[in-house]
Amino acid sequence: MGRLGPTEIILILVVIILLFGAKKLPDMARSLGKSARILKSEAKAMKEESKSSAPADPPATGEQPPAQRTIQAAPGDVTSSRPVAEPTDTTKR
Repeated sequence: MGRLGPTEIILILVVIILLFGAKKLPDMARSLGKSARILKSEAKAMKEESKSSAPADPPATGEQPPAQRTIQAAPGDVTSSRPVAEPTDTTKR
């Protein structure tokens, strides 16, 4: 009990395809992959920051502040590499 056989797995996949539709599944998998890549890069950056964030002395006055990090888009991904304008509130109060 508690183990899934091949027939149960196939039945679950068929139900998922029927619920979400075959057209939406590749988009969902693609966005899940993008999210995983972003999470992985952020976790790596946090580890690197924690290793280098304990300086022995305060920075000298002539040093420049560290540059901001940017998250790179996946190769071939044109949708997330464009700048996005924030929506503005046009309602009157």
